[in-house]
Amino acid sequence: MKLMIAPTMRHVVSLAMMALVPSGVLAQAPGTTPAQPPAPQPAVQQPAPQPAPGAEDPTYVIGTDDVLAVVFWELPSHSAEVVVRPDGKITLPLLNDLPAAGLTPDQLRASITTAAAKYIREPAVSVIVKQINSRKVFVSGQVAKPGPYALTAPTTVLQLLALAGGPTDFAKKKKIAVMRTENGQTLRLKFNYNEVLDGKNLEQNILLKPGDTVVVP
Repeated sequence: MKLMIAPTMRHVVSLAMMALVPSGVLAQAPGTTPAQPPAPQPAVQQPAPQPAPGAEDPTYVIGTDDVLAVVFWELPSHSAEVVVRPDGKITLPLLNDLPAAGLTPDQLRASITTAAAKYIREPAVSVIVKQINSRKVFVSGQVAKPGPYALTAPTTVLQLLALAGGPTDFAKKKKIAVMRTENGQTLRLKFNYNEVLDGKNLEQNILLKPGDTVVVP
């Protein structure tokens, strides 16, 4: 005699078999390809910060008040935008204070890499000068726009006066002077605006150096 399983018992057996089948198999129709998980999307790499005009030169020397971008490519949490303090140092996460003034960007990069190697395996570091604030010249006296000017490119006295809007109508254009400090001494270099405009004595139209002050009486 054959045993007949009651409908209720057959339902119980089916549920027991389903419990033994791995999750996800029953949902797949026979003969179909198993669904593949979506491929991981590659991380979007942030574009590198751009150096300030005049800071592309690899021989550029970092100074106080310059704004630097220090980028750890594989550890963005350690990247930072910092300002060189009056003591010539910068502060970075994990590394604390590091000397920066007086170094080129590549020298500072090497210094940061060495310091970070104590905590990070093979750190990949870049240093970009985002803003030049340390190289300034000044114009005072009878010009349209007196004040400090960033020296981001080779600039002559005449070019700086043009940036400052030129001498006013009351300026003594023949008695302009460049005040420069060298070796602890202050030099006074004469500049005759009218002569230079006439193409005479052009040697007085010198290239300015950081810290120079052009005085227009």
